[in-house]
This record gives sequence, structure tokens and C-alpha cells, in this order.
Amino acid sequence: MYSMNPTPQTDGPLPASPDPLFDEPVMRRGTDSAKWNSDSRDDILPLWVADMDFRTAPPIIDALRQRVQHGIFGYVSVPAACDQALINWCARRHNWSFPAEHILHTSGVVPAISAVLRALTRPGDGVLVQTPVYNCFFSSIRNMGCRAITSPLRPEGDHYVMDFEDLEQRAADPRTTVMLLCNPHNPVSRVWTPDELERLSDICRRHRLALVSDEIHGDLVLPGYRYTPCASLPGNQGSCITLLSAGKAFNIAGLQLAFIVCPEPETRRRIDKAINIHEVCDVNPFGVAASTAAYTHGEEWLKRLMIYLQGNYRELCDFFSRHLPGLPVTRLEGSYLVWVDCRSLLPGPAGDPGRADAEPSLADRLFNATGLRLNGGELYGAEGYGYLRWNIACPRRLLRDALDRFRRFVASL
Repeated sequence: MYSMNPTPQTDGPLPASPDPLFDEPVMRRGTDSAKWNSDSRDDILPLWVADMDFRTAPPIIDALRQRVQHGIFGYVSVPAACDQALINWCARRHNWSFPAEHILHTSGVVPAISAVLRALTRPGDGVLVQTPVYNCFFSSIRNMGCRAITSPLRPEGDHYVMDFEDLEQRAADPRTTVMLLCNPHNPVSRVWTPDELERLSDICRRHRLALVSDEIHGDLVLPGYRYTPCASLPGNQGSCITLLSAGKAFNIAGLQLAFIVCPEPETRRRIDKAINIHEVCDVNPFGVAASTAAYTHGEEWLKRLMIYLQGNYRELCDFFSRHLPGLPVTRLEGSYLVWVDCRSLLPGPAGDPGRADAEPSLADRLFNATGLRLNGGELYGAEGYGYLRWNIACPRRLLRDALDRFRRFVASL
């Protein structure tokens, strides 16, 4: 019924550069940036935490400037215009429609995950995830007194696929009650196809698992791929719970607004109660202004961003092909997070999860030697041991600096 995503070509000329929106360096030192102020050393080059070193879209800056000029920043209720902007965006770009009454608001997608798990689980329940996966999944599951049930993704060539037989087996355990999906997937950057999502959804329906989908990276999809909201599939329109935010795509994560789209009224009531129990019901007025502007006027900026990120990805792939051919680069389909297999750099058996607690980690050794900070794959589960996650959402000049530092580090080994 559905076709698989095509594989875009990564050879040929790079997209035109510079693009003044993204090539201009922005000084982030001294701005209380968690990314850039994480260490006091002068030569730090942080390509780790998932925010971008680009200014957000000009219409968002204009909307925030107008909000600041008002001069009063009290408690805010999310207006209908903000919800409608999200609804219009999803209908126009992703062929997914839902009414405003399905929407709940909270301060971020991670608080949303915790609130949804609070509403849907009891302590001791199993929550099924596909590893390697976003590390905050594990902390939210643990904080709710639940158990992470891991179904490892399977490497296949230059990308990962779902292991449906393993998913079926783990979903069949009656103590497992929720499937927590990452779509597109962080950190392996898969944009799941409708066929894959339908097979996963069928498993959840047959085994009565609530399906919760973190889709914060849904608008960060490279040319040649298409993001499908899991809830847009015919069998999921009355059940799948979707977590959304403009934070990643428009680099406004610090403005603290996320949306929970839940079609079932009783489940929605329970989630709303959990949001209030967790005291994450109040949102930021700047998040409201920025999200409304992003979903109303941000499309052209986002299109240019994805072209620039594709150029960065091609630059990285070309560099590894020429200088580091023994380190496989996972195919980037969505997000700006590139997953690189560095197991051959490790002492002992490659990828041995039992060595995941060894000190110092590969990421720490890299940082200590060069000032380049990447995320170590062990953060995302045992299957990530020996991998590094690169955040390539930076001006190309910084990416080239990072690649050169990494090449020198590998040569020193």
C-alpha cells in the first residue's frame, strides 16, 4: 500500500554556499548557552547537545521583538491562534488533520513523555523502546517507576531497520503496556516509512500497547525523504498519542512549549491531570509567540535550513570517505544528528557493551585531546557503545574545523 522512502544521492556538487542565514557565525560564548558554556577551556567546539548554532527564522525574531515591546510577561494561556497555526501546519505539510480539542500544552517534549507515562502506566510496567534511542526516554521511564524494555534496531547496510520479530515477542509480555516511539529516530536518524509504522502499530494494537510517538524532529527531514506522523495512519487516528514542538526545527527549544495531541477523551483527561501533578502546566509567553510565528511564517526558512544541512552532511560524508574510510557513517534521513560507527577505534572487542562503563570514554578522550565535544553512543543504550553522535547544525566553517580535529585525533591513536 505504501512505498519505501527513496535513497537520496549524496554525491555530486554540494548545495550553494554560503547562505547568509546559516554561514554567518554567531558568538554563543557568554550567553549562558548550555552547549557552549559547558566547559571553561578556550578551544571548546561543541557539536553535542541538539540545538543549532543558527539564528532562528526572522519572522520568529520579529514576533518575539513585538512581544518584548509589550513589556508585561505574566502567566499565559495558549491562544486558539497558536493551536490553529500548528493544525494548519500539520494539515498542509504532513496531510494530518486533528481538532484543537485534542491538544494539550506543556513546557517541553520530555515533560510531556513523563506526564503521558504517569497517565498510562503503573509502577513496574514495561515501556517498549527501540535502542539506541534518545537518552531521556530512559530517565522518564525510570522516574515513573517503570522498566525500559529494549528492542534493538538492526543495522542494515548504511541505515537501521526495525526488528519486527523481536518487537512482537517483547510486546506480547502482558507487563509491557506502552510503546514509546521516536519518529524520526534519534540518534540513528531514520525517517520511518508508512509501511514500517503500520507494522509497528499493528503489533501495538494486537497486544494492547498504548502507542506514544515523540515526533519533535518531524520537520527536520532531508530532501528525498518524507515524514509520516504515526497518528495519521488510518488505524491510529483514534489512539496514537503524538508529542510535538517547534523547538528543534526552529531552534527555539529554550522557549519551552510543546504540544500533546491525544484523540481519546478519557486518556486526554488523565494526561492533563498528570501535567498538573508534575507542575508543568504553565508555559512561556515567548514560546507561544515563537511557535505561532514558526508554524505561520517559517516554511521558507526551514526549506533553506534543510538544504544547508544536506550540504553539511555531504561535506561530512566526503571527508570520512577520503580521510577516515574505516569509520562508517549512518545514512542521515532526518534531524541534524549524524551517527558514526567508531568501534574500530576502541581497544578490545569492537562494540562490547560490557566495556560501556570504561573510563575515559571515547567521547571524553576526544574532548580532552582536541576540545571537540560529541555525544558518546553509550548514552543511548548498550547498542550505542563505540558510536559517536555528531550535531552538524552549525556554520560549515565550524564543521570543517571539527572534522579536522577529529581526523588528527584518530591519527594520534
